[in-house]
Amino acid sequence: MRFAVVTGVSKGLGESIAKIMMESGVNVVGISRSKNDSLQTYASQNNVTYQHFVCDLGNLDSIEHTFDQISKEIFEPEPAIVYLINNAGVLDPIDKSMNIKSSDLAYHVQVNTVAPMVLMNLFLKKATDMEVQFIGTTISSGAAERPVYGWSAYCSTKASINMYTKTVALEQDELKTQNKVIAFSPGVMDTQMQAKIRESNKDEFIEVDTFRSYKNNNLLRETDAVGGVLVNILTDESSVENGKIYSVKDYL
Repeated sequence: MRFAVVTGVSKGLGESIAKIMMESGVNVVGISRSKNDSLQTYASQNNVTYQHFVCDLGNLDSIEHTFDQISKEIFEPEPAIVYLINNAGVLDPIDKSMNIKSSDLAYHVQVNTVAPMVLMNLFLKKATDMEVQFIGTTISSGAAERPVYGWSAYCSTKASINMYTKTVALEQDELKTQNKVIAFSPGVMDTQMQAKIRESNKDEFIEVDTFRSYKNNNLLRETDAVGGVLVNILTDESSVENGKIYSVKDYL
């Protein structure tokens, strides 16, 4: 059996990844604050299983409790491989750094950096102990590679994910485990996050007109296309390059 754990599974890229994994014969476990009942139906149509766990990734206790529950469901059947896709993330706060509230910054870092790191660490440990092959990925962004006015939190957390990925991969190589950890930059997609970006005012986010033009000029990729690229990368296990920051631009 193969299992994929997908965070932020209820909509957007997370939903697309879950569905494409199911089409590939992979059992899916979804993590999000809200449910998407269509995923259960989709699993039945593809003769795989789907389980959903409600979890607030802004709460560390909730993350650890959810992992304990999921761990029992997917590791006891002795799976052939486990995938983790850390897809959930937030963009807010969008503003000049000096205007950002400390509490908003703390929540942003918790969801975008701490939560995916904690989940990756927990799954790596369990997979290693159980001698189960594991491939984990976290959704990164082009914003990890360049400063964007008004996105100090987002650029910083995505950059930290890239370095975390490279460091963990280095450790796994040195330990000679069968685990692989990568990051994936999906580019600009037609999602609710993009809609929120377009609602920004120029004082907070100076590049807002550029992002509005992506929508007006039909330059936003569909999440199914992007999700398909990532699933193809992950399920070609022998070709996954440990520690690599993959970019959809190299495929689409």
